[in-house]
Amino acid sequence: MRRLLVVAMFLVGCGRASNDIATFRVHRMEFKRFVTAEGTLKAVKATPLGAPLNASAPMKVAWIANDGTLLHKGDVIVRFDATDFENLLLNGNEDRKTAGNKLTSTNADAKATHTNLRRDASLAQSELEAAKRFTFDDAEVFSRYARIESELDQDLASNRKLHAEEVLTVRDNLAGIARDLIAIEDRKAGLKIKQAEDGLQALQVVAPHDGILVLTRNWRGDMARVGDSMWRGQPIGEIPDMNTMKAEVFVLEADAAGLAVGEIAKVTLESNASATFTGKVSSVDKVARPRIPRQPVQYFGVTVDLDRSDPKSMKPGTRVRSVLEVENQASAFAIPRQALFEKEGKKLVYRKKDGKFEPVPVTIGSSSAGRVVVTKGIIDGDEIALEDPEKQDDERATVTDAR
Repeated sequence: MRRLLVVAMFLVGCGRASNDIATFRVHRMEFKRFVTAEGTLKAVKATPLGAPLNASAPMKVAWIANDGTLLHKGDVIVRFDATDFENLLLNGNEDRKTAGNKLTSTNADAKATHTNLRRDASLAQSELEAAKRFTFDDAEVFSRYARIESELDQDLASNRKLHAEEVLTVRDNLAGIARDLIAIEDRKAGLKIKQAEDGLQALQVVAPHDGILVLTRNWRGDMARVGDSMWRGQPIGEIPDMNTMKAEVFVLEADAAGLAVGEIAKVTLESNASATFTGKVSSVDKVARPRIPRQPVQYFGVTVDLDRSDPKSMKPGTRVRSVLEVENQASAFAIPRQALFEKEGKKLVYRKKDGKFEPVPVTIGSSSAGRVVVTKGIIDGDEIALEDPEKQDDERATVTDAR
């Protein structure tokens, strides 16, 4: 009798189970998904400022204007140290003077050597002519020794002349090579002098027109400062056009699904939360990268072109917060996230039918923080459970067994 009573109570509990479980009625509705991003404002158009292009050697910053300085045309933005260029000019002049002295010495030595060798060749030629003029070839008059000595004198004079002429040619070639080497040294000195003169003429960077100075930051976020070395053309900063601004924001890699060009965005200034501006996404980075060096969190860089700008409140570098509409479906089955379950690797919902809940496999699409879009498996008007009915049945069975 007691067992029958327990069974009856269990059946009554099961009969009430479907009514005790909260449900959700499926209907097509508008589904939107938003992501938030933070970043800064930047001018669409700006006049770039860089180290002078006519300075081929690195330049050391002696003075630089502060970031955000109000500039007028002709104002000095950066002044470079002239010490290195003055030393370079001094070294170049000294090297050129040394090369000139070497050239004078080489020419003098070459001239003296040429004169001596030419004299030796002339003397050898005279000896040769004398030896030929006074020959001892008559065997009846001169002895055999005298005839041999005469022939040797002719050969010696001829060899002396030939040697002098060959040495003269070699010495002239060596002198030419020495002059070429000295010319190279002179050209190197000339390059030093030109670099120094170009650097001395490019010791200042001035503002090309009125505006606000925005200094460029490197990958560490540092701006140029006194003592830094700069190469020609290296970016220093820019003078932005305040009438057209854009927002450069960063979206977490985990939130970037569906992010694309053309999506609508709302931008709010951190300095004035009541100032909201609208725009559209104009570009999205192809690859996620860390926003802060040596930190593993990845972000996608996003550029938002604003519909309008306010030069009075919007300045380059102003921090902003942007809300990006990454998805907007006019008609979708968007169910609460708690109505979706996963069993044995399959996504499913529990649909109520004839007072009971049956598992139905579904295919899901995009999702937001509280909603999931179901693309296949349910129809309009279905009533689905917001909690797992099988789990509740297991709990009731456990309670009954305990009794």
